[in-house]
Amino acid sequence: MTDSDNPTVSFTDIEATVCHISRMIEEDKLYFVQMAGAPLMALLMGKRLYAPNVGYVVEEGAVCPDPEFPLPRMMLGSSGVHYRAVQWTSMLMVDSHAALGFMDYGLLAALQVDRFGNFNSTHIGGTYDKPERRFGGPGGANEIASQCWRTIIMTKLQKRKFVEKCDFVSSPGYLDGTPGARERAGLPSGTGPWRIVTAEAMFGFVEATHEMRLDAIAPWITVEEVLTQMDFRPLIADKLGVMQIPGEQELKMIRADIDPSGLSTGRGEWMTIDCTTGKRAG
Repeated sequence: MTDSDNPTVSFTDIEATVCHISRMIEEDKLYFVQMAGAPLMALLMGKRLYAPNVGYVVEEGAVCPDPEFPLPRMMLGSSGVHYRAVQWTSMLMVDSHAALGFMDYGLLAALQVDRFGNFNSTHIGGTYDKPERRFGGPGGANEIASQCWRTIIMTKLQKRKFVEKCDFVSSPGYLDGTPGARERAGLPSGTGPWRIVTAEAMFGFVEATHEMRLDAIAPWITVEEVLTQMDFRPLIADKLGVMQIPGEQELKMIRADIDPSGLSTGRGEWMTIDCTTGKRAG
């Protein structure tokens, strides 16, 4: 947002992450995305604003839907979100398509992620049998992370989320990071996590070691502040990119069409950014 009448812009960290990922959506690619929440919202906004010819498959089996906007408040597997789908099949069917190599990108969210891109969506603390807090589990995320050529993972920049060791590995990244680890586990060669995206920072992976690398940061945060929010120290790119501030058009679309109730995006941490400096206002 650069309008002189709007020197500052306010948004949540989830809105920022949705905006970052929406700009990453590539034309003429096929995405395999979880059935609801911020990852699906990012894909839909990317399709409306930046890549109208992108195709996507939703994990429960809808192929290339064309939903009407504004989207319904409860998106989870709803017929409204899957309106005008080319086909509505099953999770097993679309998983088999991924296994055949048809899915260019996976798009998911995670509770925890480690330095090799393994991630958790099952429980936090305790054990699997007696967790401190149990969540919904991976659903189709294991198949998406296992079989898509590249996987984009959305999460929050918090020390409890970027962990040295996940409490439970629901979906595989590069496993122990050694060469051929995924292949030895029976996963397709050449697949794996590609980007970890938060509101404040974006991470990739080094090809030789499969270790996480800090590739870009938002203008309102420093490298040192990023590192304090991680339980491990990632590698750092020689030249860091700068992530864009969410734009006026993007935020209007999120709030009017993508998530008008704010059920997913409105619950995040609010921040106000000076559009001229890119720093936090006040």
